[in-house]
This record gives sequence, C-alpha cells and structure tokens, in this order.
Amino acid sequence: MATRIRYGARTPEQLRNREVEATSVDTWATSLVAIYETDPALVAAVLPPPLVASVPEHVRVTIARVDIRNMPPFGAGTFAVGATHDGIAGDYALTMPMSTEQSVVGGRETFGEPKKIADVRLDLSGGLAVGSRLTGSFTRLGVTYVEIAGTLVEELPLPADRVRTSFYLKFQPAPDGKGFDDDPGLVHVQRRERTRALFKVDGEVILRESRFDPVVDLPVRRLVGIEIAERSSLQTGAIVRRLPQEDVIPFAHQRYDNLSPVGEE
Repeated sequence: MATRIRYGARTPEQLRNREVEATSVDTWATSLVAIYETDPALVAAVLPPPLVASVPEHVRVTIARVDIRNMPPFGAGTFAVGATHDGIAGDYALTMPMSTEQSVVGGRETFGEPKKIADVRLDLSGGLAVGSRLTGSFTRLGVTYVEIAGTLVEELPLPADRVRTSFYLKFQPAPDGKGFDDDPGLVHVQRRERTRALFKVDGEVILRESRFDPVVDLPVRRLVGIEIAERSSLQTGAIVRRLPQEDVIPFAHQRYDNLSPVGEE
C-alpha cells in the first residue's frame, strides 16, 4: 500500500490559495470599532510615502470576534490611521494583533498585513442588546496596551452595504539583512461589508505603554465615536505599484518586534 507523504508535492487542487478563498466568502464577525482624532503631525510621521494623511487625522481601532466555517472563533484587531492614495480614502494599519497563527500567516504573506500573535478579547455581558456592558482588549508580551470599555446605549439604523479600502506594504527582508528581496509592493485591499446589527456604545479608549506595540504614541485627542456591529466582509486585494526600498525600510520595524539583546532600551 502506498504511503501518502504530506510534505510531498501537492496536486493542483491542493495548491488552491486557501487564504484568498477564505477572504472571498462571507465571514461574519462581531466588531467593536472606535474612531478618535489625534495630532496631525503624529499621523503624518507614521505614513510611508506615497500615502498621505486623511483630514481630519483619525485613528481607527477594531476589536473583533470572527466566525469562519469549520473553525473555532478567533480574535482579530486593527490599529490604523486614516490615509489616502491617488485620491482614494482608506486606512493604513500600524499593527493587526490576531489570536491564532492561521489568521496571522496568510494575511501577512498574501496581503502584507502587519499581523502579530496576541491575546485579542471581546466580551459582552448580555449579548448585542441595549444595556449590555462590553470590554475589548489587545494584550501582547504581558501588556494590555489597548482597551475599550463601555455600554451599548442605542440600536442604530443599518447602513447600506459599503466598500472600505485599506493600504498595506508587502515585502520580505533580504536574507543578508540588507533591505528587502525586491522592491516592496503597495497593496490596496477592498472589503465589501454588510451589516446586520449595529449599536452605539458609550465608552472610552485606553492606551497603555508597550515597548513592542507603542500605540500610546498616538494619544486620544477627541473621541469621535464607538460602535459595535455584526458584519460580514468579502476581501480582495492587488499590488497597485512598486515602491523604492529606501522609502519603506524606515517603516519596516512596525511589523517586527525588536528582541535583540543589544537593541536600545
């Protein structure tokens, strides 16, 4: 009897890109979204060219519990700033904490998303209903560096279906430690979103110091609003242009932790 060697060559059927397929089917998530304004100079400082800040300068924090068929729910987060490119408004993520390895690896390698393993939690005391208390948080390396707490105070009308754009940088560090394998790609990702429940939240956004996830450097100057929703998302992406390595190298650290014992304290 022939033995199947699972590390052997795969058939064309087995080589299907499961990551792209997974983002191209309806995936429902319970998503807590907070938007706040911060200092314009701070947003400009974290955007690599050719991205420029949107106006007013804002930060979008998302903490979600995602349900995918045949898999346990997982936690997913995004900490992003508003940005534009070629007249298209969207957001640029500084970090995307995820609670499982599967949700990290595909997104990083396929779309260039700056994902890291973390403990991402979203807890509702009484489900999606007015009066429920909620807490959401990101925790990495012993530090809870983002927390959102509040109460659902009002059920809101359902918005129309929409398309939301995100910008990512796709690159791989060169094995000799000098730059990248190739010029980085600027990726545009479109998420076609449907909403089946939406509530306004009365709450606050708390940022804490973290050496490895320094989101506290973009402080809350004005809280625009907090909402929680049940949403589905269909995601597609493409590289729209290549960027000079020298423009991206200064920002590559956003994706990686500096664990070097000789690094700066």
